[in-house]
Amino acid sequence: MTTYHCPQDGTRSAVSALTWRCPVCHGPWDLDFAPAPGLALNALSGRANSLWRYEEILPLSAPSVSLGEGRTPLVPLTDTVSAKLDHLMPTLSFKDRGAVMLAELARRLKPDRVVADSSGNAGTSIAAYCARAGLPCTVYVPEGTSSKKTEQIRAHGAHLVTVPGDREATALAARAAAGEPGAFYASHVFNPYFLHGTKTYVYELWEDLGGRLPDTLAVPVGNGTLLLGAALATAELHALGLIASRPRLIAVQAEAVAPLAAAFHAGADDLLPGAAAPTLAEGIAIPRPPRARQILAAVRGSGGTFLTVTEDEIRDAQRDLAARGFYVETTGVACWAAVRDGLGQGVDRPRSVVVPLCGAGLKTGMAG
Repeated sequence: MTTYHCPQDGTRSAVSALTWRCPVCHGPWDLDFAPAPGLALNALSGRANSLWRYEEILPLSAPSVSLGEGRTPLVPLTDTVSAKLDHLMPTLSFKDRGAVMLAELARRLKPDRVVADSSGNAGTSIAAYCARAGLPCTVYVPEGTSSKKTEQIRAHGAHLVTVPGDREATALAARAAAGEPGAFYASHVFNPYFLHGTKTYVYELWEDLGGRLPDTLAVPVGNGTLLLGAALATAELHALGLIASRPRLIAVQAEAVAPLAAAFHAGADDLLPGAAAPTLAEGIAIPRPPRARQILAAVRGSGGTFLTVTEDEIRDAQRDLAARGFYVETTGVACWAAVRDGLGQGVDRPRSVVVPLCGAGLKTGMAG
């Protein structure tokens, strides 16, 4: 099994130590892992029809907790925009890509209990995969979390803890529990195994498009786990010689909670002071994402940018997608809201762009 390392100060830790963050700077871990050579389109025929088919590029193999996650459809919305239907995952969100990695890792480490925090979707995924693995699980969520999501968490047998306050208060409560002996913190933010799961989103695009990628990937960003997974995948594919150039990354935030967009457009390398307001896009309402520096660097390094969407644009995009046959939750429509009328002034029009529909409408219902 590989080791964790801190990208800020170089500290390392064995994965088996259950140390969920760098003990020096308290930042998130990265993973000492490099994909094995040999991945090729013609080698994929006959493999498992799930994200585990990309065995050369995953830090775990031979899983016991799979629910058949991955291999979601890619369908056109316009002549230039296609949607990847990650709301069709086993727990109805893209978070299954990373949750299965965390649950498989936890199963091998055999902790006393698994702890997670979430605005909803990551919690439902962790709960489901812990149920699959037979692991006791506690999920912390903020008050006001969609009742449909909390019902799903309970249905999978997890212990649900509702925390007064916002998403940040919830994270602090979960991290206190994660520091107790025998706890495995299944953090989709701090644990890099999650990112190595979300990167399969891009590997699937590469396979479905015949060994190429669109020139633009639009991704909703709160804690940035899908965007960082996408950046990881494009870097790996390029290093392996499987793509000639990397697509640009367009990061989308709700205008009401857009700390990364503000920092990006100010030319800053880290977050700036700022306030947040309520938003329909609860899944990306993260005022202080721990991997902010990495997210900003990834977008800049790709030649991409940040876009923001208003609450009215979110409502309209959800109705528009429903009229096209896609019932998607409010967070999951943010990228369509951002790109359907073009990418705005100062952003070159892409030849091809893919947006994720990353959570099912059943999780939140239609916005009022």
